[in-house]
Amino acid sequence: MATTELKSDNLFEMMKLHLASDAGKELIKKIGLVYQINIAPKKIGIDEVSYVVDLKKGEVTKGKYEGGKPDATFSFKDDDFVKVATGKMNPQMAFMRGAMKIKGSLSAAQKFTPDIFPKPAKM
Repeated sequence: MATTELKSDNLFEMMKLHLASDAGKELIKKIGLVYQINIAPKKIGIDEVSYVVDLKKGEVTKGKYEGGKPDATFSFKDDDFVKVATGKMNPQMAFMRGAMKIKGSLSAAQKFTPDIFPKPAKM
């Protein structure tokens, strides 16, 4: 597997810091769900890199979720994930256009909102 540098890698690093902040701790209390996010360099389903955003523990880790099943799993192309995370693409539009695929609970998926992401820093 190619170890491609994904633009999303930086976002997940920023997310770790965000979840450690007071605003992040409020999100953890409010949401309390576990998400797995699969990021593909070019095409969903091919060479995906998985991340777990655990909003029960407030952790962001690289790799597949190992504590059973995540509440919802999202699949994105790298560029599309960055657009959604930085507010340049509406998550509902991304889903309708096929830029985002969801497995698992739709009600859990709907709680995965742009608030979870740190406010965009320059990348």
